[in-house]
Amino acid sequence: MFSLSPWSRRPRLALFLIACLAAPVQAGPLSLEQALNQALAGNPGLAELKARADALASVPPQAGSLPDPFLSFGALNVPTNDFSLNQDQMTMMEVAVSQQLPFPGKLGLAERAAQQDAIGAAKDADEARLRLARDIRLSWWALFYYDRTLGILAESRDWMAKLADIADQRYRLGQAEQSDSLLARLELTKLRDKTLELINMRHGEAARLNVLLDRSSDSALELPGEAAFHFPELPAEPALLDQAQAGRPLLAQKQAAIEAAQNRLDLAKKDYLPDLNLGFGYAFRQNAPNGAFRSDFANFRLSMNLPLYAATKQSRQVDQRQSELMRERYALHDAERTVQADVTTALAAYHHAHERLSLFEKEFLPQARGTLDSLIASYRVGKIPFADVLRAQLSVFDYQVQYWNALTTSQQALARLAAALGKETL
Repeated sequence: MFSLSPWSRRPRLALFLIACLAAPVQAGPLSLEQALNQALAGNPGLAELKARADALASVPPQAGSLPDPFLSFGALNVPTNDFSLNQDQMTMMEVAVSQQLPFPGKLGLAERAAQQDAIGAAKDADEARLRLARDIRLSWWALFYYDRTLGILAESRDWMAKLADIADQRYRLGQAEQSDSLLARLELTKLRDKTLELINMRHGEAARLNVLLDRSSDSALELPGEAAFHFPELPAEPALLDQAQAGRPLLAQKQAAIEAAQNRLDLAKKDYLPDLNLGFGYAFRQNAPNGAFRSDFANFRLSMNLPLYAATKQSRQVDQRQSELMRERYALHDAERTVQADVTTALAAYHHAHERLSLFEKEFLPQARGTLDSLIASYRVGKIPFADVLRAQLSVFDYQVQYWNALTTSQQALARLAAALGKETL
């Protein structure tokens, strides 16, 4: 956990401006943990994918079941002159049952393909959950950075106003040019413009976060004044790539799609083989008009389909399934390269931000603040020009902003790395 510098715990004038512009009211600051819990519990896009996965989970038992049998009733050989049921000895009433029997192995392949589809849908929902958690973290940290920068802007405006007062005082005493005061006032105006621009950017980011939280886009979003910064010790890149290969839902989803496509290809090859239809019927005959007994009839049927048009049907289906299998293999290869790039990029961004953070905290900021204090003292007694003081103040402002940028960038890089590895957090 990273400790906040004393100068970072300052009142933020910009938050007051934002609160005045926002319409709905939020009950208390929204922590990162609260944002994650709200989004993962109520995001409609994630709920949609979960519902799709639940629906596909019910498909495999259907695909592996036999078709429903047919029950039929019929009247056979009824004479049309009087429609009598006992005049002709071949007149009968029949009850029949038939059952289609796919060639052995077809149902198993269809069920396994559906199972892989269900696994893929579940992994797709897991991947969406990771992306949502990542996006929540990215947006939350962006808002946190905007709030810190707005606080620095407010602080810088106070400093610039003090510098302007010093310049005015020295001008009245005839110790400085009026241009010093005018230059300070100009920088104050620039800072106000930057404040308005940053508030506008914050509104846009708040709207995006509200959408992820399934809230009205104009809902007020107040963040805590402080946050915990984590800097875990990470394994080497090859170990992280192995973790991503084993734990990333995106890759598991692509692998499931390959297995489903392979099962469908095997099923298409089996379509050259005929399906059977087995039937049994029982025919009831009435006794003859003179009372003579007539026995009932039983009959059995066995039929099959004949793949006579295999050249334009079954063969084309095999070609289709083969192309689908190749497509899924290419998709897996592309996804693996994308995941590798995500891990490498996020890891490099994290290390770079961490190093910059140490540089700003230990060197740039202390040196810039010490230089500014020294220059202000020298300017008061007329030893240096005002432009040197102004440049030093602007450097302090810039280093402070970059300090917070490095902090938030490091946490955003961890969020991207966690998602790339298939984890919600590191």
